[in-house]
Amino acid sequence: MQQSKVGLDFKKVDYAKSVAKDIADDVQGFVEQYTTVAVERTICRLLGVDGVDANGVPLPNVLVDQIKENGVLGEGIVFFLGNAMCELKQQPQEIAEQVADGKLDITKVKAYTQAERDAILKPVIDANIERIKARRARRENYLKTIGEGPKPYLYVIVATGNIYEDVVQAQAAARQGADVIAVIRTTGQSLLDYVPYGATTEGFGGTFATQENFRIMRKALDEVGEEVGHYVRLCNYCSGLCMPEIAAMGALEGLDVMLNDALYGILFRDINMQRTLVDQFFSRVINAFAGVIINTGEDNYLTTADAYEEAHTVLASDLINEQLAAMAGLPEEQMGLGHAFEMDPMLENGFLYELAQAQMTREIFPKATLKYMPPTKFMTGNIFRGHIQDAMFNIIGNWTHQGIQLLGMPTEAIHTPFMSDRFLSIENAKYIFNNMKNIGEEVEFKDGGIVKTRAAKVLNDTIALLEKLKKEGLFNALEKGMFADVKRPKNGGKGLAGVAKKCQHYSNPFIAIMLKK
Repeated sequence: MQQSKVGLDFKKVDYAKSVAKDIADDVQGFVEQYTTVAVERTICRLLGVDGVDANGVPLPNVLVDQIKENGVLGEGIVFFLGNAMCELKQQPQEIAEQVADGKLDITKVKAYTQAERDAILKPVIDANIERIKARRARRENYLKTIGEGPKPYLYVIVATGNIYEDVVQAQAAARQGADVIAVIRTTGQSLLDYVPYGATTEGFGGTFATQENFRIMRKALDEVGEEVGHYVRLCNYCSGLCMPEIAAMGALEGLDVMLNDALYGILFRDINMQRTLVDQFFSRVINAFAGVIINTGEDNYLTTADAYEEAHTVLASDLINEQLAAMAGLPEEQMGLGHAFEMDPMLENGFLYELAQAQMTREIFPKATLKYMPPTKFMTGNIFRGHIQDAMFNIIGNWTHQGIQLLGMPTEAIHTPFMSDRFLSIENAKYIFNNMKNIGEEVEFKDGGIVKTRAAKVLNDTIALLEKLKKEGLFNALEKGMFADVKRPKNGGKGLAGVAKKCQHYSNPFIAIMLKK
């Protein structure tokens, strides 16, 4: 039986997981009845539709907008594309181009039988499934041949706005010892209801997530990985209004890690909860199939709510996210559940409280590639104090065997990091990880002490919150502001108009194939 270093009662943990499963089951019951414009555009992309029309509108949007404007979004794009392929004997890309040119209305094509549609779609579906499998196999081959760095993975960001400049920064970071490069997405992209096309050089606070940018960065990291002798993982964001589309693009281009959390979008981007929970399921099915580690955004709760008082909301959300991820076929090893080192540094014994929570999280999710976030809320212009705060965060990450250590930077609260900032952050982490390598195995915590008492309290508070959430249902709980002190209406926020109830002819063949693996 698992022994707890912080004295956790694993019967309580099992109970908490069962309550979280009930909450997730309720959400999934809703999700399975609906589709969205983003889900249907994703299916277009997985059928090989790419490119833009004469006005720069992505062709997946052109196709899906046509069925939405005709009031038949709930029938699904597979039904209409399948009919058009049977009628015209053309590929989805050619059909999309005809629609874009105003020569074809796919909703007016005569209906063929499901057997006829299935037969003509099968080779196209199979070809794109094989593309994703090949990408996954390529990663696995690299891991087998050149290997990777030990956990916690050293995770750093690039965010210049220009993909070509990002490549220079990312390769420099890999040479300095980074294991994961996250290309931060330009401010506001999560609110665009389309994915920009091509390589981009103008972003604010980050770089546009596009399929071409993914391809460019993947190639650059493969090159530098071969040079330094270890595989470097690429991370981006499939959150926001195009969550499943970006997941599909990442799967096709060989991304390894994706920020992928509906609750984050609801709370911090005011994206409609119905829309994004439906989108999240398909995006996670794709990530599971592609071998992508998802990162969830619970750490953000503590930037709006107090990190000492509200720690249990992070754990409750992690437990719900674990269940929702499992329903999408994600193995625990691909769950980068989020938590953070965000207490006020002036809080007496704050380090011990943070240590208790990080160890508790590690024990509750023993196989997960946990993503541990650095201090941000209390970072100031004092870069020397900030560097010490980051060092204390690194001590806990190493001590409690986190999966992904997102390194803090000395200039965190001031500007986009310089290459030298990354060097200092990586050096800081490597020094601590080596010098304190086995501290987690050497130190025990006393009964009745601060660490064990804190872990027990957070778990008990989490159970009480989960019981409330089960009674309310997740949608009502979000309306009442039970996470992050932020309230969101079920019928408000961005993207609700893109949701439709599934109708008679609806199908999404990719979910069945990907869940079957």
